[in-house]
Amino acid sequence: MEVTSIFVGIDVSKARLDVAIRPTGERESVANDKAGIKDLVKRLAKIQPALIVLEATGGLERPVTHALAGAELPVVVVNPRQVRDFAKATGQLAKTDSIDADVLARFAEAVRPALRPLPDAVTLELRALTARRRQIIEMIGAERNRLATASKAVRKRIDAHTGWLEQELERADKDLDRSIQHSPIWKENEDLLLSVPGIGPVTSPTLLAELPELGELDRKQISALAGLAPFNRDSGSLKGRRSIWGGRAPVRSALYMATLVATRRNSVIRDFYKRLRAKGKVFKVALVACMRKLLTILNSMIKHKTRWSETFSFHTT
Repeated sequence: MEVTSIFVGIDVSKARLDVAIRPTGERESVANDKAGIKDLVKRLAKIQPALIVLEATGGLERPVTHALAGAELPVVVVNPRQVRDFAKATGQLAKTDSIDADVLARFAEAVRPALRPLPDAVTLELRALTARRRQIIEMIGAERNRLATASKAVRKRIDAHTGWLEQELERADKDLDRSIQHSPIWKENEDLLLSVPGIGPVTSPTLLAELPELGELDRKQISALAGLAPFNRDSGSLKGRRSIWGGRAPVRSALYMATLVATRRNSVIRDFYKRLRAKGKVFKVALVACMRKLLTILNSMIKHKTRWSETFSFHTT
């Protein structure tokens, strides 16, 4: 007797959780609070879905996601862009919370995204701290840009605010350092990352927080996750230019700056960069290739718990 698999989509908003279940077509809505989440988990535990899909919504999805995972239910948080593209491809242009939940359920049924371990509380805390640090840096940059055209009276206030933001940046750096030092695993992994010429105290916590899969995936998977895997754009006899897209922007930004330094101070990356440029590769193409090579080395170092060495790096790429 054939057993029908059940797929669930949950659209998360600040006040409500809209739920769609396929193939039955059932829909319901519960409050996005402890009581509502508890009732939803009980309801889904009874029907034992094959997959539950939610969109990443800036943190609003975390309480229900962790409650579902805690009940050992198969839950995946997906990139909203994937779901939007899927909705367009299926002709679903209207958008309401109920419709979005149904799209997520259909996405789960058709695409079946792979289950991945959810980040633990320590990872989430470190990710929040690194995100806050980026926000402070952006605010400092914005205030400095305003300074050029500000009047004398306003300039004093901008200077005062910039000074306060710089102090806040120092506090954020100390909080990041404390979080890493308090976790033996994080501390060990940071020490490994910092042994690599080009990786500094900003890049290492970003990689730890935003790419916790480092050391657990193969080089192709980790490159795709970071948005550094080149994708073909071919059609018939037309051979398009391969390009990177998607992935985790904070990781890519951190690796970009680290690789710029590595092309000058890291002998392995520097020599690789020079060979690519000598072959006629333009700056950006050569740099992205170096970013991918550096990430592959870091991934292997974390996997094998090995500090940087030129010999080891040659065997990993």
